[in-house]
Amino acid sequence: MIVLNKKRYLFFDIDGTLAAGGYENFYIPGSTKLALEKLRKAGHFLCIATGRAQALAVDIMHDLGFENMVSDGGYGVTINNTLVGIKSLPKENVVALIRECEEKGFPWGIQIDNSNTRAVPDNRFDNAVHDEYMSQKIISNLDPANYKNIYKAYVACTPEEEQTLSSLKSLPHYRFHNNYIFIEPSYKAVGIKEVMDHFNADYSDAIVFGDSDNDISMFTDDWTKVAMGNAVPKLKELADFVTDDVDKNGIYNACEKLGLFTPIAF
Repeated sequence: MIVLNKKRYLFFDIDGTLAAGGYENFYIPGSTKLALEKLRKAGHFLCIATGRAQALAVDIMHDLGFENMVSDGGYGVTINNTLVGIKSLPKENVVALIRECEEKGFPWGIQIDNSNTRAVPDNRFDNAVHDEYMSQKIISNLDPANYKNIYKAYVACTPEEEQTLSSLKSLPHYRFHNNYIFIEPSYKAVGIKEVMDHFNADYSDAIVFGDSDNDISMFTDDWTKVAMGNAVPKLKELADFVTDDVDKNGIYNACEKLGLFTPIAF
């Protein structure tokens, strides 16, 4: 057992790490809530690190008692309940992707602000995916070139069709759902370092917890890495410690085995 009896900076992914059940049956296991309570009591710093947009994660942040968050795949940072800022995707790359989607007839949408709303040019995206993850707003003649900031994009296509999109090579993207892909930042380590720098904390004092492909970016050698039992194989390979599944007390068991419930020594 590794005993860590000084203040640690803990960064937790949400879906599949803090939360079980997926988007449709989302819930926080009781053991996870208890672990967070004991971590706070021990004196550690807690922060969310999610690919979700800040607006789609802020309620979860508050519900779980967090005050700090790395959102938008590392491009968004919230400190002490205040949004510091969100960087956008490279506009020219997104525009090129949307142009290619239009040529090939793939329905698409973009996120043009920090909200829970996806902008689309028509109903085709919704008809293709029947998605409840975000609300939708139809904007006639929607053109990504007309917007200064594009934070995320979404393309409805099959895995086979995805392979034909050459513009995707210049953009980070993930398939969390069978019928569409997310084009979103995947640089969680960038946001984590920004938070650590804000508090003048040593990177080696950070511990990250994750489960998915979009967590690979934060599994670096700068800090301790914990993979959930339900994590993708690549993440487990990079991890310093592999715990149990999210719905089998994974967070609680990891924190207990790492000695994180022991009050820190000042």
